[in-house]
Amino acid sequence: MKVIAPTPEGIAEAAGVIRNGGIVAYPTETLYGLGVDPYSVEALERLFGSKGREIGSPLLLIICNMSQLTDDIATIGPIEMAYVRTFWPGPLSLLLQKSAKIPDLVSAGSQKVCVRWTSHPVAQALCQAVGTAITSTSANRSGEPPARSVSELDLPGIDLVLDGGTLEVNPPSTVYDPETGIIIRPGAISEEALRAVRAGKPGR
Repeated sequence: MKVIAPTPEGIAEAAGVIRNGGIVAYPTETLYGLGVDPYSVEALERLFGSKGREIGSPLLLIICNMSQLTDDIATIGPIEMAYVRTFWPGPLSLLLQKSAKIPDLVSAGSQKVCVRWTSHPVAQALCQAVGTAITSTSANRSGEPPARSVSELDLPGIDLVLDGGTLEVNPPSTVYDPETGIIIRPGAISEEALRAVRAGKPGR
């Protein structure tokens, strides 16, 4: 497991690893995540194997701009766009109607995929360098505590780590289905804030 600093050169190296089917651990707003190419079934299978995670569990994708979303990942309607404009980049993960380009391994066979425009500068830079969305599942074995520092990373199969130091403890992103108005996982964005957008009175 190679550990490097998230310099421009390090980001470029990590992006090359992902484009070539490898697994990269990188810092996010809350914990270290694992990034692979979400369009590569082989890379996705490697990711599940590394985590010891059962295939059939959905994966979160992160993006760094809207074209990454609308070109290849999901369909965005007026309701979804209202949440995007209000909360992105930020700690809101949205369930969106996925495109046919997204393998079923990402969405666990569902027609919806979970996506967030990350606000973390290293994660944003990595997405930008890869040129597409990447996965952002927590960098831990399934069922074990998440990693908030490189020293806590204990997984087989990680090819490269971008060392972002020890991460602050922050609430997780809220996972929300804008079509149904259902909160899948409570988090940093409150129910009241989500309801305000639905009522046409957005505010963070």
